[in-house]
Amino acid sequence: MSSAQQLALRFHRRRFPPTPAVASTCCAFSPPRRDSSLTSSSSSSSGDMSPEISMLIRRAAFILAVVTLSALLLYTSTDSLRFIRVSPGSISSSSFARIFFLDNSSTPNPTQQLEEVLKNASIGNKTVILTTLNYAWVSPNSVVDLFLKSFKLGDGTERLVDHLVMIALDEKAYNRCLVIHKHCFALVTEGVDFQEEAYFMTPNYLKMMWRRIDFLRTVLELGYDFVFTDADILWFRDPFPRFYPDADFQIACDNFLGSPDDMNNRPNGGFNYVKSNNRSIEFYKFWHSSRETYPGYHDQDVLNKIKLHPYISEIGLKIRFLDTAYFGGLCEPSRDLNLVCTMHANCCFGMDSKLHDLKLMLQDWRAFLSLPPDLKNESIISWRVPQNCSLDSLRHFDSQPPWMNVQPEEED
Repeated sequence: MSSAQQLALRFHRRRFPPTPAVASTCCAFSPPRRDSSLTSSSSSSSGDMSPEISMLIRRAAFILAVVTLSALLLYTSTDSLRFIRVSPGSISSSSFARIFFLDNSSTPNPTQQLEEVLKNASIGNKTVILTTLNYAWVSPNSVVDLFLKSFKLGDGTERLVDHLVMIALDEKAYNRCLVIHKHCFALVTEGVDFQEEAYFMTPNYLKMMWRRIDFLRTVLELGYDFVFTDADILWFRDPFPRFYPDADFQIACDNFLGSPDDMNNRPNGGFNYVKSNNRSIEFYKFWHSSRETYPGYHDQDVLNKIKLHPYISEIGLKIRFLDTAYFGGLCEPSRDLNLVCTMHANCCFGMDSKLHDLKLMLQDWRAFLSLPPDLKNESIISWRVPQNCSLDSLRHFDSQPPWMNVQPEEED
């Protein structure tokens, strides 16, 4: 008798006391004694099987078939899901199961889908430009429209849009990205709604910032160098010629003290250029884990606390700080429009204030471009920002003459 039949019989005997007929049948399944009177005919053995055992075997086969079919249907339906959700938490370096996204691709492997997006956007030497967006920043007539317009108006920047990947933090942002851009990737956290504006230092803001840091590490682990840029940064010139060739990690500043090696510079996490290597990967792991050492702090403040940590020297990470003459912001503007590469709407609270001053930046840039070469070199035009992004200028703005007021951006 087969093992399955013996198992079925034992299960039957535990539930129902055997009748004499069953008991005699049970004995027939014991190892046979050597007796010449016994026949080895298979038809005789099958004939000794009771109807109760046959019924049990049929039931077991039926249950097995149902379980197998259910598992197959579950796998098929899961594979066809267009929006896969996982629990919040850090992204494991060994598994991308926690990265989930919207994609119509038939490829079920999340790692392959992420790699495909990065590959399609790569400059050629495995370098990409990344930005993160929620729906508040990507909705029509919002920050992302000004962000993309700056690439179009900038000097040598329009071609860089082809290498930009927009990381959407919610479903609406992803759907909007598909309308306005060709390289989109959705990274969403289960149980966290990132659609609305995340105000500075609120719980959702902190979750968004740390989610971003952990995701950027995964990009490095895939072997890609990246320029990360907040979407409230306008690009006016190609920044790559201004990067330091020997640095692993270089970052913009709220306040630049004059030397790229001065660790007292105040970094701003909204713009950085990072090379993929063991040093940078270890650094991002350390940076992300340090949130537990400094609970309630955002990534930029934690970076400022750990930049002098002995572990940074131990792993050999080379840090350089970017000069605000080229990579400016509202905290410390780039004064010379002949040099500026990017301008960041940092030191600014509230979406309306950001939008106002970003539009003003674009207008100032247009005015600069319209000047003849000799006047450009004289730097007769400077930024009119910060304006609404400054408490002093908020009071001052009401008294500005009409020609200084920001005008709606004209459509191209």
